This record gives sequence, structure tokens and C-alpha cells, in this order.
Amino acid sequence: MKRLSLLTAALLMTASIHAADLPPPPDAEQHPHEVRAPHGAVRNDPYYWLRDDAREAAPVIDYLNAENSYADAVMAPLQALQGTLYDEIVGRIKQDDSSVPYRERGFWYYSRFETGKDYPIYARRADADGVDAAGLLADNDAARLDGEQVLLDVNALAEGKDYYNVGTYAVSQDNRLLAYAEDTNGRRQYTVRFRNLETGEDYPDVITGVSANLIWADDDRTLFYVENDPETLLTVRVKKHVLGTPVADDVLVYEEHDDSFYMGIDRTRDDRYIVIGVSSTVSDELRYAPADNPETFTVLAPRERDVEYSADHHGGRWVIRTNADGAANFKLVTAPDGATARSQWQDWVPHREDVFVEGFELFDGFTAIGERSDALERVRVLKADGSEQHVAADEPAYSMGLSVNAEADTDWLRYSYTSLTTPATTYEVNVVTGERRELKQQPVIGYDPSQYVTERVWSEARDGTRIPVSLVYRKGFEKDGTAALLQYAYGSYGASMDPGFNLPVISLLDRGMVYAIAHIRGGQEMGRAWYDDGKLFNKINTFTDFIDVTRDLVARGYAAKDRVAGYGGSAGGLLMGAVANMAPQDYRVILSQVPFVDVVTTMLDRSIPLTTNEYDEWGNPEQKDYYDYMLSYSPYDNLSAQAYPAMFVGTGLWDSQVQYWEPAKYVARLRDLDTGEGPIVFRTNMDAGHGGKSGRFRRYRELAEMYAFLIDQLDAPAAAR
Repeated sequence: MKRLSLLTAALLMTASIHAADLPPPPDAEQHPHEVRAPHGAVRNDPYYWLRDDAREAAPVIDYLNAENSYADAVMAPLQALQGTLYDEIVGRIKQDDSSVPYRERGFWYYSRFETGKDYPIYARRADADGVDAAGLLADNDAARLDGEQVLLDVNALAEGKDYYNVGTYAVSQDNRLLAYAEDTNGRRQYTVRFRNLETGEDYPDVITGVSANLIWADDDRTLFYVENDPETLLTVRVKKHVLGTPVADDVLVYEEHDDSFYMGIDRTRDDRYIVIGVSSTVSDELRYAPADNPETFTVLAPRERDVEYSADHHGGRWVIRTNADGAANFKLVTAPDGATARSQWQDWVPHREDVFVEGFELFDGFTAIGERSDALERVRVLKADGSEQHVAADEPAYSMGLSVNAEADTDWLRYSYTSLTTPATTYEVNVVTGERRELKQQPVIGYDPSQYVTERVWSEARDGTRIPVSLVYRKGFEKDGTAALLQYAYGSYGASMDPGFNLPVISLLDRGMVYAIAHIRGGQEMGRAWYDDGKLFNKINTFTDFIDVTRDLVARGYAAKDRVAGYGGSAGGLLMGAVANMAPQDYRVILSQVPFVDVVTTMLDRSIPLTTNEYDEWGNPEQKDYYDYMLSYSPYDNLSAQAYPAMFVGTGLWDSQVQYWEPAKYVARLRDLDTGEGPIVFRTNMDAGHGGKSGRFRRYRELAEMYAFLIDQLDAPAAAR
């Protein structure tokens, strides 16, 4: 570590990691293994043996445990700091908090937490005169629970389990029956169970191997669900189960044979139809059937490559969001009830080059449109008379979007608002009178927003493209080039990383650090072209954008050149692996969670979950041009003998999206080649999947460990201001 000033050393007040004091890291054995592509290319992968689909091979488990033991040794000097960080983060959480209730079919639904408990309680109360969201929030805050009906106490369901998650629940149309989907290892293979809400009886019907997507038909006995392939975990079949009948007799409703498509089911806004939607990266298709007699499903418009659409039904017509006819940023069209072809679509809300349409919600008297321009979100209200208005925002960088609007027959529109300094807030605005009221703001104990500042700046990439960057720091910060910086990004799948409030980051800001979100290409912050410029043969832009933002922020004085950390997870972990290979000198620390780092090998293997769905994201390496391009940036394949930053790499043994062996192989090879002096920590959560540990507090233990590593490596103070 670099020599510390006396002031910094005094502020640290904790032990630090010193390489000389550490035991030797694990040294994984190498076993030659050839990975072949159909076009004849061959690569040797000496750590391929670390893949064990069953997660039970002793040599593999022993290696992962050895890495965890080494991580324990590396982090031992920072135990006190980890404890401090955990206490700070959890101390900001109002433990007996509840969500904003929403009304649907005569009941108000919400979730709430109880002090000291990890999991939510899902509940409802009957609607009555004088009952509204504000009153119910006040009742929940005061623990006045008279009239509450508990649907699911997840704390009770999770008792005795290392991991537990309720992925979704669905209440039958007559409000009597509940179906819910549970996951007990983090692999996102759900089991469906049933409960009678009038009697509390749990039915013996159990459906396994499904996704978290459940829809009741109008008969209140038939549940539609999506069955997963047991190996690839792809959503492949829609089935229906009649309560009280053998699951083995469940009827196949639809099967998707193209393994590049995902599948989901839903009900339309007006509850008239049950819909089956299939989506690939570049194409969609929707089928619909009457919810009161869902026997025959009709295709709304046949799938076409490069034509995407999603649809809802209300007021006797279909409203469709689509990129058809060159509408790269999407537009809204309408179609008549019973439509079966794109030729029946009529333009309604036209395409604009400067506005990206993200989604919409249909109401009796208006339509709410979620859209973005200049890398900022906004909500547009389009009234029945053709007039329109935008919901206002007051900060330079923020995130705004449609909230839960369960009922269409209202003049009140709910929306969410947050920024890097403003905790998540739910508002509702009356589109007739203009009245706005705040329903709830995320309570953050001890937090004073006036002590923090958020900015939006633009960094120029090497090809001249302007990259938006959202920043936050504590008031009084000076851009003198001495601060530590944590820069986060994702940059894939068109997922936009908008500047929302991040409760744990306060602990970094209070130690003088700057937090930045780089809105790099591969997301959709600047519209569809932003995504297209960061995928397939343009993927390199994602990585160079991140590096160029770092260099610009350092040049502007937001950080010292030797006190910068990069952070990303999943596909953002791919980003971290790529920038570490391309520009290791620009980063003191790399934080990489569940990283997708073995791109070519994974994308050559159709048996691995998600592979075939993502050919239009990364390319299909069975084709040589894609193979060569992917190989040029794949982090695992491009590791070389050079000095890498200090790294903290995390994974989950049961991860179904990025299999644990990708980061395991990556770290094993990195240890062989790294000539740097920074520590490499590889932490495997042995009882969790892609999202880490379950429960609202347990995950903060993991985050506190990573933050402690970050603070130590960046020479930031151990004590907050």
C-alpha cells in the first residue's frame, strides 16, 4: 500500500491488509481441457474442471472453501470496520417499515416488516368508506393492525432455511385463493403452493420447476403458470392447473420451441384477456384468450425479426408499444379488439428521435407514458382530449417512473421519484386538478439530504460521444484531485442504470468518497441507439466508455488518479473484467459481483441457462466472426501477465444466471498471471444464487465486507464524519 499521510493514518484507526502478513492464496490445479467451436477453433481451458453442475464434487467444493478461508484471512484485520459499516447501514433502516398500499378488487394490499426480522409480511385490508393509502400507512406505522389479513408471513416460511424467497404471489379474482412461488436455494427454480385465504388452509397441490409468474383464470380454480426446462432453466411451456386435480394431469397450453425466446403470462388492464408473451432480444409475439374461457389463444401479430412489441387492452382496443416501421425509440399504436395482424395497427403516439418510450399505463380518462430524453426519465400524461402534460422534477439528475396503478377508473396517477440525494418517494397527482400529494418517502434514519450534492456531467468518449455521468458527494467536497472515487456501471441488455437513492453508499460519502454512475453505451439511457452502440460488434464501446469516464473525472479533479475503484455485477462484472484487462493502471480496486467473465465458453454451451436467449446480445460464437470478436474482449481469455488492481470478486454457488465456475476459473487464472501487489479476494456464498443472500439484513453483511475492502484499499478513513 502507498505511504499514508499522518492525518489519513490517524483517521483510519483500524488494521489494514498487508500482503506480507497473509498466507499464500489457494493454487488451483490445472488440467488440460479443449473447448472446441463448430468452425474448428480450439482453446485450452486448464480450469474447466471447476465446473460441476451438481455442485457436489469434492475437489470443487474444497477449492471454493479454500478460497473462502483465504478471504477470511485477508479480511480478518478489517473485522471491526466491517462491523461498523454494517451497523451504519442497518442503522439507517426503519425496521418496522411498510409499503404504500394499493387498492384492487375491494382490498388494499401492502407488505410490511417487523423490527429485527429479515423477511416481509404480505397483507391486505378490506376497503371501506374513509379508508385510503395515507390512513393505512399511518396505521401500519403505529402498529394498529386491526382488520389486517396476513397473506404470507415470509419469516415463518423461511424459518430454518439458509435461503428463502417468495418470487411472486397471485390472488384469485374472487379474492379467496392465493398461489405463491417460493425459491429455497437462489436458483430461481420456483415451487408453487396454494392457500385458502378464508380458512387459512394450505392445499396439498404443489407444482415444481416453474418461473415466478402466476395468473388465475376467471373461474377461480384454474392457475396458469410457466414451466422451466430443468437444465437450461428456459421458460418453455405454459400450463394450467385446476386446483384439486393431479399436477401430472396439468394441460399444456403453449410450448415455445425457439430457445432464443423468453416467455411470460399476464392479464390485460381491463381483465378481459389472459396473454402469453414471448420475447427475444429483437422480436416479440403475444397471444391472448378470454379470461372467462381461456381455451383458444389468438396471436395478436406474428413474430418478425427486428420487430418488438408489447401490448395491453383497455377501452375496447389494444394499445401497443413497438419499434415497427423504423421507430427505433418506439411509438404507441392501437389495434381493434380481435386484431390478428400488424396491418391492423394505427399510429397513435408518434416516434421521436429525441424521446425514448419505455412503457405506458392505461386509465379510463388518460394514458400515462414513461419515457426518457437526455438520459433522464419523465412521465407524460396524455388526456382523452389530446392535451398532454409532463410531471415536473426539481433536480439535475433523478429517476422517475410509473408506480403501482392497479385500477384504471381513477383520476390519480401514482409515480415514483428518487435521486442520488432523495430517498425513494411515491407521489400521486390528480390529472384533472393538478393536485399532487406525497404518499411516502423511504425513511432513512439520521440522514440529512441537505448535506449531500448531486451533479450531472458529460464526459467525452474517445470517439467523440458524450457520456452522461451522475455524481454524488458530501457537501463541502472540493474538486482538488485528492478524493477517492467509486464508479459504477452496467452497460448491457438495454438496462438503464438511473440515479436513484442508494442507502449503503452514504457510508462511503461520509468518508469523503465520491460515487459516480457512468451511463455508458449498452444501456438505454439515451435511447435505443445507445443500446445498439453497446452490443454485438459494438460491445467494445461499453468498456472504453467506462475507462474514458474515469479518466475524465480524474482530470476534472473529482478523484486522485491512484484512488479510483470500479464496480459492476453480472454483465457489469464482464465490464469490470474487460476494463481491468484494458486499463489496469486506471484503477486501484475492482469490485466484481457474480461476473460474466467467460463469455466464449459459456456462449458456446447451449445447455447453460440464458445462453440461447442472448445470441442477439453478445453474438453466437458458433459463427466465426462473432467468436473472434467475443474472444477479443472475454475477460477470462484476455488475462495476461501484468499488474492488476486489488480485486474483490463475489459469486453464489447456486447462481443460475452466471454460473459460479466463471468467476472461480477467472480468479484461478488471475492468480497465475497477476504481477501486482494488491490482494485478490474471492468470496463464494455457498447457499445463495445470483442475488446473494436472502433477507433484508443478511445481504448487508456481504456488502459491508466488500465496502471494508474498498475503504482499506483506497486509503479512505475508517470512521465516518
